[in-house]
Amino acid sequence: MRIIELKETVTASNDRDAQVLREELQGKGTLLVNLMASPGAGKTTLLERTIRDMKDRFHIAVMEADVDSDVDAVRIEKLGAKAVQAHTGGMCHMDAGMTRRALEELGEEAFDLVVLENVGNLICPAEFDTGAGKKVMLLSVPEGDDKPLKYPLMFTVSDVLILTKTDVAPYFDFDFEACKRRARGLNPNIEIFEVSAKTGAGFDAWEEWLARAILENKGN
Repeated sequence: MRIIELKETVTASNDRDAQVLREELQGKGTLLVNLMASPGAGKTTLLERTIRDMKDRFHIAVMEADVDSDVDAVRIEKLGAKAVQAHTGGMCHMDAGMTRRALEELGEEAFDLVVLENVGNLICPAEFDTGAGKKVMLLSVPEGDDKPLKYPLMFTVSDVLILTKTDVAPYFDFDFEACKRRARGLNPNIEIFEVSAKTGAGFDAWEEWLARAILENKGN
């Protein structure tokens, strides 16, 4: 009996496409950030505050990936940033080919930063390279500090972990130090920020990191 490893073939092809896209974007001076999290963790809310704070300094666009609806893209466009909505047709992630098609919809403008707000879950998006220069994941306080134990790949592949909704920490049994220790056990190089989009706490450090990543991508 002949056994064909289809997943390995599919991901290998996607990895090649992703690397080509990554090199193309870097050549243009555009940093693509793959933003990943569970549904309701606060991806769009974090983006809204980040865009408001940084749009006068950098030209920013957002690709909103969802199974359906255009709710998030409408929210982003209200801030004056360009946004496109990518419907995945039921798929639980974006891959390099889908990301390229969404980028084409943004047109020929030169963006300093393009954020792909990936489909909300902690499994599939971690498995597929989108061509992003940086991978950023959110974990909200209400989700619990044990998620690195349950979804290790997401924490392993991410460059940044943002712990969100810290303003509600008094109402939840969330051990920040345990969560950080578990994440760094999987990925010693992961950057970790604690933020609250409601109060603005922690955004200075997160946005400083992001600005530095944008400039480094341009070779500055």
